[in-house]
Amino acid sequence: MNKPLHAPFIPRRRFLQRYIPAALGLGALGNSLRDLKLMSSAMAAGSFSDYKALICVFLNGGNDSNNMIIPTTPADWANYSAGRGTPLAIPNTDGGPATARALNSRNGTVGYPASDGRTYGFHPAMADLATHFNNGIVAPVLNMGTLSFPLTKAQYSGKTVPKPPQLFSHSDQQTQWQTSLPDQPYVSGWAGRLADLFSSPPDVNSGGQVSMAVTLAGSNIFEVGSQNLAPQYAITTGGAVQLSSVTGARQTALQSILNADKLSADLQTKAYAGVLDHAITEANILSTALTAQGSPSWFSRFPTTITTPNGGSTFSSSLMSQMKMVVRLIELGSKSVASGGLGMKRQVFFIQVGGYDTHTGQTNNAGQSTSNNPAVIIGAQANLLAELSQTLNGLILSLQDIDTLRGGGSNLKSAVTAFTASDFARTFPTNGSGSDHGWGGHHLVIGGAVKGGATYGKFPTLAVNGPDDTGIGRWIPTTAVDQYSATLASWFGVDSSNISTIFPNIGRFSSPNLGFL
Repeated sequence: MNKPLHAPFIPRRRFLQRYIPAALGLGALGNSLRDLKLMSSAMAAGSFSDYKALICVFLNGGNDSNNMIIPTTPADWANYSAGRGTPLAIPNTDGGPATARALNSRNGTVGYPASDGRTYGFHPAMADLATHFNNGIVAPVLNMGTLSFPLTKAQYSGKTVPKPPQLFSHSDQQTQWQTSLPDQPYVSGWAGRLADLFSSPPDVNSGGQVSMAVTLAGSNIFEVGSQNLAPQYAITTGGAVQLSSVTGARQTALQSILNADKLSADLQTKAYAGVLDHAITEANILSTALTAQGSPSWFSRFPTTITTPNGGSTFSSSLMSQMKMVVRLIELGSKSVASGGLGMKRQVFFIQVGGYDTHTGQTNNAGQSTSNNPAVIIGAQANLLAELSQTLNGLILSLQDIDTLRGGGSNLKSAVTAFTASDFARTFPTNGSGSDHGWGGHHLVIGGAVKGGATYGKFPTLAVNGPDDTGIGRWIPTTAVDQYSATLASWFGVDSSNISTIFPNIGRFSSPNLGFL
């Protein structure tokens, strides 16, 4: 018969090995630390009186943005349709819901970019975002991608200017997007460097209850800092990760061990204990705050299923669930601790969804040589874009609801900016069933502070072997990821003297600010 457990007499190593993984349902303590990790940074007076949040929505696999934003002037659409081919070409706008959804551009009006003579539409699955574009809170940024330097076709073909390495590799391009360091070994992401800047004295989130950098999609390089002063904190769509079954005598024993180890002369033991102790404490704080939040009416803005328009699929959405938790944390983060919130001034969130590597089955007209409009507007990409549109719609409407509930003076919708990112775009010509790895593509910025209803950047010439093509329908970017990201960081509060600290290559490009915020 086994002896009764006397927890205080179990060696600390054996205690941690035996009980922590079991409590978390994980095979190794290292995995739980990755999810629980939350370290406080130097405490000093904050330098911001307002609240702002950035949300990176990463479209994993490479979004075919040639079908997300469609030129609708007759001549442009004719080039688009001929180049894409019958498996991919979306019908031109005629006012009906099964065509590209017409956008009412502010280009050329006072305070907005000059008109490029084009009109545009969104994919027919993106009705919600088309409405928000026309209402002025969504801005597409055109033909953007990773660049080491500005690059023309002649320079690309002649190899006279360096281009980013491993251009069409998923993992390399994801890293380059998230780091804005395409031409050097990476050790940090741009949001992580930003968090370092804001967490070193003075700490803008002084007194805040959670890390500045939060991920709903596991570990990522985007939020890793050079100094790691505000390490990414992983949370699930169901809430904070906690040591759920370490209670009573076991909890007392664990705390006793951690308290002792935090005073250890061994630096590794001391750091390990400090991280775990802080993680447990902060997970409990966050869990308590989420529970107290209850189920406000704005939860209904995040439906459990996505329905693709025009006869497409109905399915559940991990992206929608991630965004709902982000808004829950924004609602709490933007309130003071005294009011039951988390007392934050700045927060950065990372969410992600896969499925964008659409080599096959991109539309339901894949593999066909004749046009079929009802089939081409549905399929795998239509599902993805419907999910994106409805998720971002949930973000916008829920923030509006929170502002209404808080009464006059609340403008949380303008304090939150979401933006898309992806490995790369895809080839303009079809491969017969879908599209292959490309380079430059279009992205979206969403929020009340966005100068939306207009496009930013330069639309590519839609021609294989044309002035913007590498040779097989991969657009050479005319706007750099650095410029896009630096514009977001400037709005967030990084002043001009520190932009080059976050983006070391920004001086190579004509402007560090694209003007969409």
